[in-house]
Amino acid sequence: MPVLKPLSGDPDAPQQHKQPSRKGKKAWRKNIDISEVQQGLEELNEQIIKGGVIAEKDSSELFTLDVVGDSELTKRFPKHIKKDLKADEIIAQRSAVPAVSIRKRPAADKTTDGILPVKKQRTTYVTHKELARIKKVADGRHEQTVEVVDAEYDVWAEPKEGPKTEEQFEFLPKAEKIKKPKTLELEPISLAASGKPIPAVPKPKGGHSYNPAFNDYRDRLIEESEKAVEAERKRLEALEAERIRLEAAARSAAEAEAAEARADLSEWEDDSAWEGIESAGEELSVKAKRPRRKTQAERNRIKRRKEKERRAKHEAAMKRKNAQAERIKQIALEVAERERQMALEKVEMSGASDMEEGDDVELRRRQFGKLKLPEKDLELVLPDELQDSLRRLKPEGNLLKDRYRNMLVRGKMEARRKIPFRKQAKTKVTEKWTFKDFSV
Repeated sequence: MPVLKPLSGDPDAPQQHKQPSRKGKKAWRKNIDISEVQQGLEELNEQIIKGGVIAEKDSSELFTLDVVGDSELTKRFPKHIKKDLKADEIIAQRSAVPAVSIRKRPAADKTTDGILPVKKQRTTYVTHKELARIKKVADGRHEQTVEVVDAEYDVWAEPKEGPKTEEQFEFLPKAEKIKKPKTLELEPISLAASGKPIPAVPKPKGGHSYNPAFNDYRDRLIEESEKAVEAERKRLEALEAERIRLEAAARSAAEAEAAEARADLSEWEDDSAWEGIESAGEELSVKAKRPRRKTQAERNRIKRRKEKERRAKHEAAMKRKNAQAERIKQIALEVAERERQMALEKVEMSGASDMEEGDDVELRRRQFGKLKLPEKDLELVLPDELQDSLRRLKPEGNLLKDRYRNMLVRGKMEARRKIPFRKQAKTKVTEKWTFKDFSV
């Protein structure tokens, strides 16, 4: 009967020694596999015969250091062996030709091939004529002398007046020189209420730190909270005042409508009451003098009188307006000069005016420019947003905005409003009725 084998895999499975029973001492000694122990003893005997046990020897007895290298490696592996540097190769070379001698060779040694060389004109030498001229100049003899003449035109002088205009253009206004303003020579005044100069880069206080002290942070938090509460109170007061104004306007409008309704009703009653005696009034109206029509001369006279009164009234109003404008300019100059003097006096009277610096927390009432200063950004981190690691910090503030506001507070420039779009001419788009140009 043939032996059945599996389709895949190793047909010869690992064989194990048969051990029918291990219950007795005889089975223990007889059926134990000691092939590995015998093989190890044989290897140990072989090592002892050859010179000693390898595990007991020192590494210096087993290994050697090759300091010479294999000379056949370059022949066997020419591509894998690293070559020397090109510089070392050039330095190592020694030419068989001797060096060129420095001393001059005698004329007899000159040998030629019989071909005459082509003569080239030299351009780097000085000609005899030029050399003679240079020697004359060195001796003080010049062939041509340059006469020095005083300049007629002064570069640094003020420009002369141009040619006079002709009589036919005398009505044109003459060009005036640009005059620099008086304030250009004055120093800018800081907008601080104390009048002290504000530094270009103010030093931040302890409460502005990312890791502030507890007292500094608490004081700044209380200060900013009070400011926010005051701003909210003012906003609510403004809303209440607006609501009261609207209610008063609505109430007055309702009263005016009721008064108009009562007036209409009274007029209707009066008309109905006078209807009964209308016939009696007709007799009296016949005897009254009827108004006549005005003549054209009377109308023209009335028109001239009204025009004269209107012109006189307009001239008086313009004169009064001009006087007020001049007075306003004078008052503004007086106020500005007074404020300047007061600011200078404050700076002079303060004992440490040079050491102390102004603060932009409290500003004076009259500011430079028509527009108000932009509000300073609130750079405050709430207590629950404080971080204990610099890696989780979010930087606050904007250097460009701070620099711009600092220049405004120092009085270097006036506040301006951003105009994103300039005014453009209004255009009207129309469509031509071209069909009217055709006739059938």
